Amino acid sequence: MRLLVTGGAGYIGSVVASMAAAAGHEVTVLDDLSTGHADAVPPSAAFVRGAVRDQAPALLAAGADAVLHFAARSLVAESVAQPSLYWQHNLGGTLALLEAMRVAGTPRIVFSSTAAVYGEPGHAPIAESDPPLPTSPYGASKLAVDTALAEHARMHGIAAVSLRYFNVAGAHREPGGRWYSERHHPETHLIPSILAVAAGTAPDAWVRLYGDDYPTPDGTCVRDYIHVTDLAHAHLVALDASGQGEHQVYNLGTGTGFSNREVLNVCQEVTGRDIPAQVAPRRPGDPAVLVASAKKFQAERGWVPERGLPAMVADAWRSMTQRPSQPPPAPEDPV
Repeated sequence: MRLLVTGGAGYIGSVVASMAAAAGHEVTVLDDLSTGHADAVPPSAAFVRGAVRDQAPALLAAGADAVLHFAARSLVAESVAQPSLYWQHNLGGTLALLEAMRVAGTPRIVFSSTAAVYGEPGHAPIAESDPPLPTSPYGASKLAVDTALAEHARMHGIAAVSLRYFNVAGAHREPGGRWYSERHHPETHLIPSILAVAAGTAPDAWVRLYGDDYPTPDGTCVRDYIHVTDLAHAHLVALDASGQGEHQVYNLGTGTGFSNREVLNVCQEVTGRDIPAQVAPRRPGDPAVLVASAKKFQAERGWVPERGLPAMVADAWRSMTQRPSQPPPAPEDPV
């Protein structure tokens, strides 16, 4: 299958591109490198640097059987500070991609959605039938894309799948030893932030835990973590998860929640190091608990996550300590 992977130089997109190429697919990665890294593109994939709006029409016209769409802005706090940036990139970029798919006749898309569309649900685990009530422009922009996908599926006959995942963690290693891992600048995800403190490469000598007054057992946020390798496998499974004219929505997670303090404890156990932490104020738009029910995808597609939180932390730690230091990212491209 010929696959276009937008955002394939980023964390999740690069793992999906790697696993898709290993499975025998012909992969083209499209990424503007505003947050991704050129050296994260799998050697077996073709790489085109550019924006979705500019490059997708020609790439799709040249022939593609499906799109795996990861290109997006993805920071909750940034979306609260700059909401128009998120509408422009996340919704505007996807609408341009869908139009290019319509013109080229590309029949299938798998979209990287998010649990942020649910906002602050009053219960856990969250099912696909629960009402989406996003509390940030990031979540709202992703929900708007889900709506657009449903309309394009209905009106233009494409097969569309939205995968709403929760917190992604860990690192993926190819059989030849190449690591694909988180390399955000700045880093906002909890596990790599904790491990950077343990490794002595973080800007500060302590971890920031944002909020300790949430209505949870220890006062810190509770999240459902999924290993990036399990998540990438789900994307490949999702390529066959719906028929023409259908839009399917699936949650992906393990169904188990861990508080920020529990994650910190696991990181200390895996690294064997004491990792100091300080409590900081809550971040705007962060709900107290997000835990997924992935029963629908498991029942319909037979996908089951295989790796727990200790494996996620261990793989992330191995990647961080075994791979050479990385150069700073290229300057962000103009919008």
